Amino acid sequence: MSGYIVSPKAQEDLFQIWTYLAREASIATADRVESELYDRFESLARMHGQGHPRSDLTNLPVLFFRAYQFMIVYRVRMPLEIVAVLHGKRDVKEILRQRS
Repeated sequence: MSGYIVSPKAQEDLFQIWTYLAREASIATADRVESELYDRFESLARMHGQGHPRSDLTNLPVLFFRAYQFMIVYRVRMPLEIVAVLHGKRDVKEILRQRS
């Protein structure tokens, strides 16, 4: 059993990322990036506290960790909760506001 859960919204984020990459690059690229994101989730679950808070983006008790051009937003708890996986060029502040 992994030490993290992926919220339904974060699962949707991952699906959108995979779909975009499969269409614009290749299925192999989409699979590789998805696999590496899940590897990062495992790493975050093993070593809580990686990344940093971003009070300029949200007041939620979450940390941000960059992987490629994506921001993994997670809540430190047991199990660790992946809240969002968002491209850094998106309006992260607005997306998180809508989700809170």
